[in-house]
Amino acid sequence: MKLGSGSHIYEWAEFGKLPAGKKLGYTHGVVTDAKDNVYVHNQSEDAVCVFDSAGNFIKSWGKQFKDGAHGMFLSKEGGKEYLYFADYAAQKITKTTLDGEVIFTIGQPPRADIYDTPEKFKPTDVCVAPNGDFYVFDGYGQPWVHRYSADAKYKDSFGGDGTEPGKLKCPHGGWVDTRKVEPELYVADRGNNRIQVFTLDGKHKRFITAEMKQPCCFFQFKDEMCIPDLQARVTILDKNDNPVAVLGDDPEAPKTEGWPNIQDKLKPGKFSSPHACCVDSKGDIYVVEWISTGRVTKLKKQ
Repeated sequence: MKLGSGSHIYEWAEFGKLPAGKKLGYTHGVVTDAKDNVYVHNQSEDAVCVFDSAGNFIKSWGKQFKDGAHGMFLSKEGGKEYLYFADYAAQKITKTTLDGEVIFTIGQPPRADIYDTPEKFKPTDVCVAPNGDFYVFDGYGQPWVHRYSADAKYKDSFGGDGTEPGKLKCPHGGWVDTRKVEPELYVADRGNNRIQVFTLDGKHKRFITAEMKQPCCFFQFKDEMCIPDLQARVTILDKNDNPVAVLGDDPEAPKTEGWPNIQDKLKPGKFSSPHACCVDSKGDIYVVEWISTGRVTKLKKQ
């Protein structure tokens, strides 16, 4: 089954063959490495499942993330690749090698003015800037974004609850956009159904005007930005943030009783609850959805 139009046409295919005894939980994150291997972050005993680009299972690990597996980011640093994980149940950000060796783990930011009780920090995503700084998005706790240096030292925070420019409601994910001369931080302000753009030190610059319902996070591929929208579609923006493709749109899915766990009503070529996406070196898109038994789709570029 094909979807898209113009220069953005894709072949839809279910992705990932799990061995006997393994199963996915809620599929929340997805990235690809330099070899185009696909890492799926999900809430199961095998919280990090690794596949080759054909969907063959390679390995799994990450039992420690099974309850709160959420955002995942792959960063290339000094010729090596690392994974950053946001775990809202453990209330931690963890950096590992591609094999799961832990580099560091950090917990609640040192901001007693924001977190007067420990349970309020529930991070949902993390992204890394070209200078090594990384940003932690507290989507399910207090609506703030926290910035750290490459060696995991706290720097500052911005956001806070509200609808005004610079204020946030469920800052679910983010990305440092490098498509322009000056890098900018894109924030999926999901609770406000919008995308905000900030300077790297947290000053509000503008809103993205393209229609968004519940944007979850981002993935930059060359001059385009791929955005999974929980309201059943994936949008691709060009360098000027104009939509060039809207893929798999199914506005009826979120209205279905029992959504997102509507396994018996899922339709090929249509999304239900896209939660994260990534693009490999060939331009193929991988999409994971918020559903209790997991759903991973590969959109093969035509």
